[in-house]
Amino acid sequence: MWKMMLNIDVSATAFYKAQPVIDFLCEVLEIQNINEQRRPLTDSQRVKFTKEIKGLKIEITHCGNMRRKYRVCNVTRRPAQTQTFPLQLENGQTVECTVAKYFKDKHRRILQYPHLPCLQVGQEQRHTYLPLEVCNIVAGQRCIKKLTDTQTSTMIKATARSAPDREKEINNLVHKAGFNKDPYVREFGLSISTKMVEIHGRIIQAPKIQYGGKQLQQNRTQAIPNQGVWDMRGKQFHTGVEIRVWAIACFAPQHQCREESLRNFTAQLQKISNDAGMPIIGQPCFCKYAVGADQVEPMFKHLKKTFNGLQLIVVVLPGKTPVYAEVKRVGDTLLGIATQCVQVKNVNRTTAQTLSNLCLKINVKLGGVNNILVPSFRPAVFLKPVIFLGADVTHPPAGDDKKPSIAALVGSMDAHPSRYCASVRVQTHRQEIIADLAGMCRELLMQFYRSTRFKPTRIVMYRDGVSEGQFPQVLAHELRAIREACCSLEQGYQPGITFIVVQKRHHTRLFCADKMEQIGKSGNIPAGTTVDTGITHPTEFDFYLCSHAGIQGTSRPSHYHVLWDDNDFSADELQSTTYQLCHTYVRCTRSVSIPAPAYYAHLVAFRARYHLVEKDHDSGHQSGTNSNGEGSHHSGSSGGRSFEDMMRAVKVHADTLRVMYFA
Repeated sequence: MWKMMLNIDVSATAFYKAQPVIDFLCEVLEIQNINEQRRPLTDSQRVKFTKEIKGLKIEITHCGNMRRKYRVCNVTRRPAQTQTFPLQLENGQTVECTVAKYFKDKHRRILQYPHLPCLQVGQEQRHTYLPLEVCNIVAGQRCIKKLTDTQTSTMIKATARSAPDREKEINNLVHKAGFNKDPYVREFGLSISTKMVEIHGRIIQAPKIQYGGKQLQQNRTQAIPNQGVWDMRGKQFHTGVEIRVWAIACFAPQHQCREESLRNFTAQLQKISNDAGMPIIGQPCFCKYAVGADQVEPMFKHLKKTFNGLQLIVVVLPGKTPVYAEVKRVGDTLLGIATQCVQVKNVNRTTAQTLSNLCLKINVKLGGVNNILVPSFRPAVFLKPVIFLGADVTHPPAGDDKKPSIAALVGSMDAHPSRYCASVRVQTHRQEIIADLAGMCRELLMQFYRSTRFKPTRIVMYRDGVSEGQFPQVLAHELRAIREACCSLEQGYQPGITFIVVQKRHHTRLFCADKMEQIGKSGNIPAGTTVDTGITHPTEFDFYLCSHAGIQGTSRPSHYHVLWDDNDFSADELQSTTYQLCHTYVRCTRSVSIPAPAYYAHLVAFRARYHLVEKDHDSGHQSGTNSNGEGSHHSGSSGGRSFEDMMRAVKVHADTLRVMYFA
């Protein structure tokens, strides 16, 4: 029996701190003491500050109790002592007056920081300028901008609640809300249970993972995941690559990364890679220091020309830097050379875990296969040629109204499936439907045929990032596009298509009814838990699957909605296939929260953002950094760039397309 459900969850978001704008400026520009900032802001400082304060509400402090509020529309180029505005005198005459002079004459206030810029507030054409020192940030404003990595991790640490704690918090909220006492709820004859709904879930059996080596010793070549995690120690890659010609480029200064550290890093990496069955033979053919993004292209061109058969360049990065985007632009799109970036801190202090993770990435970037699903355990869909597609569209961050959206499609290229190829396009700002899906799909189907000599009899598409309101439009356009791609290759070629939307942005949370079944410190549901009754759609084909082990906070199960299915999958078969695909993600030896193809599509689109970063690096735009030192960047604002230019920028080199460059 289907009944109406009320979804209640706890959600956290970041707010701006109520503080003087001068203090906010110091935080944004990392100024320890404002009194030491005796000069006007540089252009890049001003750009950075403008980006953070534009759109925020401030209140004035120089008019006693009249704390008038304004919204910031810009930051002036000139400081308060030279910034002028048209001032109307009592005799009706208009004169140009500086902000500093106006405050001295009108408010009898000599500015403390006349060399700092002013905030332009209200409507741009009104020319209302306020010195920073008379403004405070208004309390209670949500931050919708993308947080930096440090802010994100601080936020997660502060708001993460273990599953039992979150359950308690939600129950308390429901009791506090007292819905059943609400006159409107009563008037409509509704009553809301104060207990969470109890539903039955199942735990799907995990697949076995096949590694390389002699098949006789099964315990040496097979891994059995336990709670979504397995160990590669003592095992070798299914197909390891032999690395003979490789180089190191160190963009960290010599005092930060000594030659001794580089030698030690090389030795440790070789030891771990040899154990993993990816032998790095001999010393690097080249190992030099370099400075800044401008040196990347000439250095890489020199390496490609000088060292025949160069397979890999390992790039050491000094943390937050525009070098990362340039390395990927030159390596992926210009020259077709595999590059692996490493943070300088991981070179100076090597750990087996970090080096082993590097090897997982390097092996697939050179065309190797890390592991496969044990064939005898795979669902029946694998018996005939099948291609798994993953699709995602990433949009520019909130507040940006120019940059394009990026559409990415990846497709499996073998029967395991472990190798994937990618296709990427730029498209209209914030458009969710993939405009050129037919062309992208055609590319991948042709590549599948080249790789396997088979035509897929089935296509299984995992589509990420679509909200429920967009299901009809996305299905109508994208299903037709896949069919078009098939027909354009051969008349009458009609493989069965299964179209599944994957959603992670929802507020359904699952908790163990039996405390004995809670897993680990965070008390989450076990990896492989699936639910397809009670809280799912009454008539449509959808299910929740929590495929990963929750380490921190409360696990968020992924929601799968099957919008189309020519292949007549049973619920069990599709859930099992989906769960197995979550075990094939090459970057780690754990089951991840969404199937590998959907995850890869996200990585491809994310990498394309770096390919769009324009070459003239303005240090003012470089801010934030993620775990790989991949400085979050000012991606080519499409302001002055043509669509064709941006399409060229994201076009990946033919040699790079053959491998999983995005890993």
